[in-house]
Amino acid sequence: MPKTTVYYFPLKALGEGIRLLLAYGGEEFEDRRVAKEEWPEMKPKMPFGQMPILEIDGKKYAQSSAVVRYLGRKYGLSGKDIEEDFEIDQSVEFYTDIRTKAGAVFHEQNEEAKARMQAELEKNYYPFALKKLDEIIKKNNGHLALGKLTWADFLFAGMYDCFKKILQVPDLDEKYPSFKKIQDTVYAIPKVKAFADKAPKADY
Repeated sequence: MPKTTVYYFPLKALGEGIRLLLAYGGEEFEDRRVAKEEWPEMKPKMPFGQMPILEIDGKKYAQSSAVVRYLGRKYGLSGKDIEEDFEIDQSVEFYTDIRTKAGAVFHEQNEEAKARMQAELEKNYYPFALKKLDEIIKKNNGHLALGKLTWADFLFAGMYDCFKKILQVPDLDEKYPSFKKIQDTVYAIPKVKAFADKAPKADY
C-alpha cells in the first residue's frame, strides 16, 4: 500500500477538498496539519514553496486544483470525454475567479483600501458572479457541473467555509442556499462523513 500524506495548515480552505477526496476513495493517509511555526523550515522543501501538498511514496504533487483534478480522475469523478472535462474545468475556473477576487480583498492590509475594494465588489461584481454561480448549480441539479457529483463539488465543499469568510457576505447561505447544499451533499457521503467526524475541527 502506498504511503500517502497531505500537508496543509490546520485549516480546511485549499486543503480540505484533497482530504475529502482521499476519504471518498477509501485511501488511508496521514493528515499532516502543519503549525505556523513549523512552516518556515518546511517551505523550501515544497515544490513551489506552498501548500497543500499531496505526497505519495515520497513524490510530491502540488497546486490544489491540479491535485483535486488528479484525484477526481483516479476515483471516477471526472468527465467521460474532453468536452465534459472542459465543462467541469470551466465551472471551477469561474468559481476560482470569484474566490481570488474575494481573497485579494480579505488579505489587503490597508483598511481604507480594503473597504473600498469590498464595496466595489459588492456593487459591481458579486451580484452578477454569485447569481451566475447559483444558476450553474441549479442547472446542474445541485452540482457544479454535468448534473452529477464530480471532483469540482469536493473542491467547492471543502473550501466553502473559507469562501464565506473571505467573501464577507453574511447572509450568503440565505441568499444562495444552493451553495450550502453542495457542501452538505459532499459531507453526507458516508466515507467523507466518517473522516470529517474524526478530523480536527477547523473554522474555515
